[in-house]
Amino acid sequence: MGAALQVCARHVLALTCIRTIMVDKRLRRRTPVRLKQIRGVAEEIGNWLGEEVDLTGFLEQAHYQETDLILVDRIPLAMRIEVCGKMGWYPTLKGISAWNVERSWVAVDEGAIPFLRNGADCMGAGIHIADPSLGEGDFVWIRDQETGEPIATGTAIIDGERMMSMTKGKAISTIHWVGDDLWNLEV
Repeated sequence: MGAALQVCARHVLALTCIRTIMVDKRLRRRTPVRLKQIRGVAEEIGNWLGEEVDLTGFLEQAHYQETDLILVDRIPLAMRIEVCGKMGWYPTLKGISAWNVERSWVAVDEGAIPFLRNGADCMGAGIHIADPSLGEGDFVWIRDQETGEPIATGTAIIDGERMMSMTKGKAISTIHWVGDDLWNLEV
């Protein structure tokens, strides 16, 4: 009887832990904001993009899995993450698509795509084209070589020029990818 209770207690504890983890996957501190309240965010993203950011629509600021987000019309377009030891605002994959970002990218072949969609770091051998202006530690987005669609975002482990000549090893540490919790977030 004691062993049965012990197993049951472990099962209940495991379920409690699972429920706790699931609770953390909700948007928290979701508040409507005006553009003037997040003008600094828009400027920071605009500086990274090299052009002005369009943040027209219903704006909200939220917190999701230890990441601050900016939602435009209930779509997460920007996230606050640490890059090069500094917290900063960068586009999510949906933001990259919405703003037609054309800088800080690498293109990978179709062999790398299934791994990237499962959250794997990007290996140098799969990279065919890279923005030569990329530096070590920069925010980078990964796209499909054929379609140009964004697949993942991350930070560069090495610079863009060396990425194109790599035959083995990691080139990008992945942060956010198609199919992760942030991508599947339904608001």
